[in-house]
Amino acid sequence: MKKLCIIAFSVLASAVAISASDTMPVYLDPSKSIDERVEDALARLNTQEKIDIIHAQSKFCSKGVARLGIPELWTTDGPHGIRPEVLWDEWEQAGWTNDSCVAFPALTCLAATWDPELSLLYGKSLGEEARFRGKDVVLGPGVNIYRTPLNGRNFEYMGEDPYLASRMVVPYVKGLQSLGVAACVKHFALNNNELNRHTTNVIVDDRALYEIYLPAFKAAVQQGDAWSIMAGYNLYDSQHLCHNARILNDILKKEWNYKGAVVSDWGGAHDTMEAITNGLDLEFGSWTNGLYAGASNAYDNYYLALPYLDLIKQGKVGTDELDDKARRVLRLIMLTAMDNCKGNGSMCSKEHYDAARRIGHDGIVLLRNENYLLPIAKPSARILVVGENAIKMMTVGGGSSSLKVQREVSPLDGIRSAASSLGMSVDYARGYVGDITGEYNGVVTGQDLTDSRSAAELIAEAKTKAAQADYVIFVGGLNKSAGQDCEDSDRASLSLPYDQDNVIMALAEANSNLIVVNVSGNAVAMPWVKKAPAILQAWFLGSEAGNSIADVIFGHVNPSGKLPFSFPVKLTDNAAHHLNAYPGTKRADSEIVDLEYKEGILVGYRWHDTKKIKPLFAFGHGLSYTDFEFGKLSADNSVMTADGTITFTIPVTNTGKMAGAEVVQLYISDPKCSVMRPAKELKAFDKVWLEPGETKNVTLSIDRDALSYFDADKHEWVAEPGDFIASVGSASDNIKSTLKFKLK
Repeated sequence: MKKLCIIAFSVLASAVAISASDTMPVYLDPSKSIDERVEDALARLNTQEKIDIIHAQSKFCSKGVARLGIPELWTTDGPHGIRPEVLWDEWEQAGWTNDSCVAFPALTCLAATWDPELSLLYGKSLGEEARFRGKDVVLGPGVNIYRTPLNGRNFEYMGEDPYLASRMVVPYVKGLQSLGVAACVKHFALNNNELNRHTTNVIVDDRALYEIYLPAFKAAVQQGDAWSIMAGYNLYDSQHLCHNARILNDILKKEWNYKGAVVSDWGGAHDTMEAITNGLDLEFGSWTNGLYAGASNAYDNYYLALPYLDLIKQGKVGTDELDDKARRVLRLIMLTAMDNCKGNGSMCSKEHYDAARRIGHDGIVLLRNENYLLPIAKPSARILVVGENAIKMMTVGGGSSSLKVQREVSPLDGIRSAASSLGMSVDYARGYVGDITGEYNGVVTGQDLTDSRSAAELIAEAKTKAAQADYVIFVGGLNKSAGQDCEDSDRASLSLPYDQDNVIMALAEANSNLIVVNVSGNAVAMPWVKKAPAILQAWFLGSEAGNSIADVIFGHVNPSGKLPFSFPVKLTDNAAHHLNAYPGTKRADSEIVDLEYKEGILVGYRWHDTKKIKPLFAFGHGLSYTDFEFGKLSADNSVMTADGTITFTIPVTNTGKMAGAEVVQLYISDPKCSVMRPAKELKAFDKVWLEPGETKNVTLSIDRDALSYFDADKHEWVAEPGDFIASVGSASDNIKSTLKFKLK
């Protein structure tokens, strides 16, 4: 509230100073169009002021124009919660006591809900927290494609499929921006690994670029109207993406007609002239260690600061590019910081915790459930929980998405609470010791996870207790430490760390009622998969993690999550690793690492299905506590015209005894084409809720775009007339009905 009042007073005072008449300046008049207001404000700025607003003045803030009452712009890390305050020039904590937040589930979990309505709820909830903290821009969501399961930052993204990511990112952006808080969609583009992220030069053909890696960004800016976009760290065509002529100018601003602002990733800018000419609008973090660079005016020495101004004064560059940058930044400021009618927001509300819990349990994926081991319903059951991830805080760590939360319910606490209410007892055994640290960037969990016992002693204790229990719940997986699910590093292998495989095998020997809860943002190898009758993929679930997990384990919620990416049996079953297309080859004469995306468009299930490589768990896979029966697929027409649509209908029946939701997935195949096409591609889906015995006719419509491939030579989308096949099912490897149709 204080910030808004200051802004309002500043604007009012400036208006009086600017105009002696009663006419309000256009840029202050909310009744005028945004374009009119921006152009009016731009005409009032001098060159120095235009330079001032296109680069940072602190870690997360850029200047406004005090003379005109134009406020500064405040950014904050997301995408899963509002980052705690840091000092002006440093990464250290500011020491506030009122900057704790609700941590929402990671975006892999959101994508696993396959529910755009939940994505809208996510964006609105996050926007309310951002408003309360006076933030104008949330640095998220992330929609980089899941290319390799080793990418340490996959947990922040929305999976391997461009259509799924596109459907899920748009409502997130709209929900967030409905609160007057800008989304900053990241990291544009081809930022698909953390290893060598500043020096990797991606080599990818145009067809893969347009079909796989760009669609979610395009949807975010064209359908979601994202007000800002963050460029990536890496290179493409040997040019850094924060000032890449092809990606930012040719594609984003010309082809897509983007009017928003391009923001650099923190430290992603490298050259003044390229930054001027190649599309960067707002520069942040070029010296991410603040004033440590040695100059008292470090921010004035950013690439788009005094070096840019000097080139203008010397007549070496004009001001057309500067006007364009300032125009875009002014637009961003007016949509956010100068929108004084957007309300104050709310922080740590019951509604936000409820939203986090709901998104969490709806995103949990039931991978395996032999003999209906889950849900646990045995009266007076004795339950043993094993594993470090059952007690370790997961909201701290992982990089820029690390949070300072008001509270975090651990899996053990959530299970204990739910079990107690049902008359069941819960014991705990550590099982393994992983990362006992609990600190990131000054936020400390306060947990003491030290345990001096040997691995053999820990396993022995767990086995003994497991033999005496009715059910054993192992909660393990990855954490947010370096080398696991964490920014700025990739995983060393597909395997679980800390010898967890041996712990799981030992538990399986001691008790046949073993439930494995895998907490991760990535696929993991499961050599014990057939020895664990029940497996849950639980993601990083945020503040309500334990309650979301307990909701599913005890059947308060029927799981409906579906995998947003494939789980390979082994690493070399993944396309990038099968083709030795990771992590790339270092050039002999520089630090640049050339990384060729040899798999082209065959990413994820497109690779598995086309090459007939059976995954451990397929894209779109997810079981339920009830059963669904699919009827016969039909269509409103057997022929689609070039400018028309076709609507498919399939009856789905809940044949079980519990209400639940099923995700009906439509895949399209082009069996005869002049170019190679994947075996099938997701082109529509719908999540339908059914009571026991209920049947609903699910309709899914597509147009010509769903049949098209990108012709790189013609630089256009092409749909070749002829036969196509529509396949509907509950996963990419579980097709229930198919239908042939024609495109005229």
